[in-house]
Amino acid sequence: MNRWKYTTPLLLDNESTLTSEKNVRLYDGDQKTSFEGGELIITTHRILWGRPGAISKGQTCLALNLALIVYIEEESPSAFSFSRSRKVVLHLSEPTDYEQDRPQQTSIYNFIKLSFREGFNSNVTGILNDCIQRKHWEIFPQPTAAEPQKHAPQIKLRTGIVGIERSLQEKQKAADESISVAFQDLSKLMIMAKDMVQISRTISTKIKERQGDITEDETVRFKSYLLSLGIDDPVTRNSYKTDNQYYRSLAKQICDFLQSHIEEMGGMMALTDVFCRINRARGLELLSPEDILNACQIMESMELPLKLFEFSSGVRVLQLSTLDSESVAEATAILLDDKGSLSSEELAQALGISFTIAKERLLTAEKCGKSCRDDSIEGLRFYPNRFLAE
Repeated sequence: MNRWKYTTPLLLDNESTLTSEKNVRLYDGDQKTSFEGGELIITTHRILWGRPGAISKGQTCLALNLALIVYIEEESPSAFSFSRSRKVVLHLSEPTDYEQDRPQQTSIYNFIKLSFREGFNSNVTGILNDCIQRKHWEIFPQPTAAEPQKHAPQIKLRTGIVGIERSLQEKQKAADESISVAFQDLSKLMIMAKDMVQISRTISTKIKERQGDITEDETVRFKSYLLSLGIDDPVTRNSYKTDNQYYRSLAKQICDFLQSHIEEMGGMMALTDVFCRINRARGLELLSPEDILNACQIMESMELPLKLFEFSSGVRVLQLSTLDSESVAEATAILLDDKGSLSSEELAQALGISFTIAKERLLTAEKCGKSCRDDSIEGLRFYPNRFLAE
């Protein structure tokens, strides 16, 4: 019943009434509902159900879009049943929208039943099957003479298990063809990857020269595009004779690529984020965690602008060489004075950093005597250290 929704019985554009039946009860799967003895109207777009006389008076009724129907079958009556009641089973797909104005928000069934207590006055199943084949709700205005009309392919409806299996096989075949085409396009894109990155660097240089002519939002959006393009000439192990030369070149390339991003994030980036960003930028030339760790470990000895730092908890970050525990604690203390108090989540949102790094920054400030903690049932919060100030 979560596919039905409340509506008014006004017809939509290009919608017309096909047939109506009385004394109809709705089932949610095999379960009876309180919607019984009502009037059922089938249109080219929907199935409408309302209490006796409600639809003719324009009162609120239930509506089911025909686009949700997968296939239709008529339930065979029992051999011992002598009533005129006939049931039509509608197998449905998942709803595409989740509006609140529904008789039921969730349902464990993927089908409903329409119980006609007095039988059919018209061929209900035939009318519904014809509507689903024609798909009137997908008909758009006629194209101009310059654009020849393209007819949508007619899909033959199948019922039963065999029909469902064939439908799944056709979808799998279409997915395989789409994947093959996508990989062909990817190969063409990789051929021009270096040229694209070179163009992006040229544009990035022009952005820096004209910093005041464009807005900050446009700058941030374009920088995200540049990051997705990646590194045009990634360092690979095959290009060097020794591991030492390879790691030194890799360390320089990591610094060149991540320095500006780490500066924007407050001076440090978790080693896991470094791994993700570098491999995303390198495309198919992926690096192992061991290679990235070895390259980061020698940055400080090479006097590069970045260095590897490990907190007492074991969390490793790549940070600016000019950054130390005192400067981190001082910057965090300034934020604590401004905010009054901070949790790890609040600091992470304020600086745009991960929750793990935010927690380590607060713990560092505490070790340096810049903050005090309050560990309660509400969680861990840090406050400025008033004991030293007073």
